[in-house]
Amino acid sequence: MSSGAVSDDYVMDAKRDRLVITASALGTVFEWYDFYIYGVLAPIIGRTFFPTDNPTVELLYTLAGFAIGFAFRPMGAALFGYLGDRLGRKYTFLATIILMGVATAGVGLTPSAATIGVAAPAILILLRIAQGLALGGEYGGAAIYVAEHAPPGKRGFYTSFIQAGVIGGFILSLIVVVGIQTIVGKAAWEAWGWRLPFIFSLALLAISLWMRLMLRESPVFTAMKAAGEQAKNPLKEAFVAPGNAKRMLVAMIGIAAGFTVIAYTVMFQSLYFLQNGLHIASGVAQLLVGGSAFVGMAAFVFFGWLSDRIGRKKPIIVGYALVLALLFPLYHFMGQVGNPALTDAARTAPVVVSGPDCTFNPFAKTQPTDCGKLLDHFSKRGIPYDARPGDAPAVAIGGEAVEDMSAAGLDAALATHGYVAATVTPDWPRALMLFAAMLLLWTLSGATYGPVAALLSEYFPARIRYSSLSIPYHVGTGYFGGFLPLVSQYIVARTGDPYAGLWYTMGIVALALATCLFALPETRGRPLDA
Repeated sequence: MSSGAVSDDYVMDAKRDRLVITASALGTVFEWYDFYIYGVLAPIIGRTFFPTDNPTVELLYTLAGFAIGFAFRPMGAALFGYLGDRLGRKYTFLATIILMGVATAGVGLTPSAATIGVAAPAILILLRIAQGLALGGEYGGAAIYVAEHAPPGKRGFYTSFIQAGVIGGFILSLIVVVGIQTIVGKAAWEAWGWRLPFIFSLALLAISLWMRLMLRESPVFTAMKAAGEQAKNPLKEAFVAPGNAKRMLVAMIGIAAGFTVIAYTVMFQSLYFLQNGLHIASGVAQLLVGGSAFVGMAAFVFFGWLSDRIGRKKPIIVGYALVLALLFPLYHFMGQVGNPALTDAARTAPVVVSGPDCTFNPFAKTQPTDCGKLLDHFSKRGIPYDARPGDAPAVAIGGEAVEDMSAAGLDAALATHGYVAATVTPDWPRALMLFAAMLLLWTLSGATYGPVAALLSEYFPARIRYSSLSIPYHVGTGYFGGFLPLVSQYIVARTGDPYAGLWYTMGIVALALATCLFALPETRGRPLDA
């Protein structure tokens, strides 16, 4: 295959390049909007499809459904990766976006559990599976399509818009949710308005299809097809081609798992931490997370551009190292700034629950032991606690024993020691400090994510690129990242520590850093038609 011909095609058509970036990035925004809207609306989905008398249980069941969607992404990557390497990049990711749009609208049209019983959560899970399959094919197609159109010296910059588009989907989901909430009002939102963001995906699907139908096939695939060099079985070759299995393992652990847990820690862990851990009003929390994400998207483009100059590997490694150093300090800073009364109460008047059997299962509708019921009470209210063995169930707050351990008595004791039950709205100075902390987290996420599409496109051979990129990407993002909200919130519920879930992120990032340091080569400048 002639690399010169392909390179000439890259630089001769600036109008085409703009269309490629715009259509691919907007499609990515819309597809990730469809996937993220579920996570943003997790509490209300829990009440609608998994109703119990415990909001924590509802949230965990909903996040389990969120994780299921991620679990099926590798299967979608295998299916659509095979089609992308055999039939072409363009039509494969057209198919993925149609599947995603229809499945997302289906969530908004599915009756509640109160209406059709257990069929409601069953249908919801099937639709999440369809979303996972679709997303498994989307990212690889869009990233490769843009990379194979980009001039060799601008691959990082061009593909960074795909990376920013992933965050753009999250921002769009927040904008649509807050906008519809404002328009229809609280009562209508709770009754039926929450369905509109899902149905809105049909409009996004129409726009994306219109734009993507104007695109041509990528020049690399076109040349490869003309030369008869397509892989006969790209899925098999991805695993048996010399050295490729190792490359996929490095990409899965060192790249996909690492940057995803950072991004989802900023997206979802921050949102749940502000809402549940700090009791900040949900609208304010959504604006803080969404606003910082909007500004932080510039970091994804910047680090993609920077990777064209200093290499793909350096920003990722530095980003991982800074996350390990700053994650806990930044979250503790947000805790002190976001709700200083709650943070001070937890420090000066810690809640200690003791008893002979203080086991606590966050998934249980009712706890089997008296001590477990006490832990459940504090967990529901987002109050940090310390569980210890004892002869009889007991609660001490700030070293003082609580005599009345009824729900009303516990709440009264909490209020006496400064635990404010109502949601809080930070004043402007504190809101700006929260915004700054989250923007720093988004910047670190951009450093680890911005160069990724260019790096992975350069890392794998052209004939099996779609499959080789998509499978490790979606295994890493799906299993390591997709389960982060569920695992981290489960850890928080079990321990009573709103910061404990961050240890999951720390462990995965440390593993990713070690993998990149010792096994990831620099890819900047590699030809894409090889």
